[in-house]
Amino acid sequence: MKACVFIQTNHKQITGAIVARYALRRYSQNNDKFDVQLLDTRDFPFFAAREGQEYLRDGVKRVWLNDDLQSFTPTRFMPPKMMGFEGRAVVIDPDIFATTDIWELLSRDMGGKAIMCRMRSGPKGLVDKCMASSVMLLDCAQLTHWDAEAKFQAMFEFTQDYQPWICLKEEPRESIGFFEPEWNDFDKFTLDTKMLHTTRRRTQPWKTGLPTDWRPAERFRLFPPAAWVLRARRKLFGEYAFLGNYKQHPDRNQEMFFFGLLKECLENGEITEALLREEMAKNHVRHDAFEVLAQTPSLPPAPQHPLSALATAA
Repeated sequence: MKACVFIQTNHKQITGAIVARYALRRYSQNNDKFDVQLLDTRDFPFFAAREGQEYLRDGVKRVWLNDDLQSFTPTRFMPPKMMGFEGRAVVIDPDIFATTDIWELLSRDMGGKAIMCRMRSGPKGLVDKCMASSVMLLDCAQLTHWDAEAKFQAMFEFTQDYQPWICLKEEPRESIGFFEPEWNDFDKFTLDTKMLHTTRRRTQPWKTGLPTDWRPAERFRLFPPAAWVLRARRKLFGEYAFLGNYKQHPDRNQEMFFFGLLKECLENGEITEALLREEMAKNHVRHDAFEVLAQTPSLPPAPQHPLSALATAA
């Protein structure tokens, strides 16, 4: 069985997911050795069946909305079963873009571990000890206990909390190893970056200027009153009230890298102009995307790291 990279997505992040798929292929010299598959929530009816129902998240009951920007996250745990609990898989978010050959990760020595990942940054990692399941290398044969749909359903029965599940806290600690943070670089773009994760949702480069369509956390262990305020805002005014708009990414190189990839996707038919305009009309892609594309320099040919040229162009 071939190894496989799975990219999670939903209808709101499909443009990012297609660009992420293209980046994986662009920067690999081993494309014949692995498959790439999108995990779109629209293909799994159990998501739609729970629309508008309450589930348990970080000890708080929230309403499940498939229209939320990150409704795809439970699909992170689907690859082992989809692989028949055999072989290697990598699973990534739709806002993660390879700058090097993903085969380096797929073929690395896992030291007997079932999962390899990195820690979350900030309080989530330091205080909560939350692991970043946004990029995982998986030995599927060791994960026969993973049943994403069953776990998902249990959240609505209030017997499963979303947060410890997504943070891998329920996995045996000895089964988890860590890879270099450059394989999941959180909004950090250097010549060492292997996969860029535009993880700060408010500054995702293809969303600039659009109304915020994701819901913030409602539990802050270091300052609980902040959570009370957010909870009151939601209950009084609605899920997205007063959350403002997406901001421009502070790193121009990250914006140019994404749009450089998007430009190539348009040129080779990975994304059609009609699809991009449709996504713009739905407020899934910034309205000035074509103006940004017109000003975006071409990326250097692979395997040259994109930053080596973008830094010069900037």
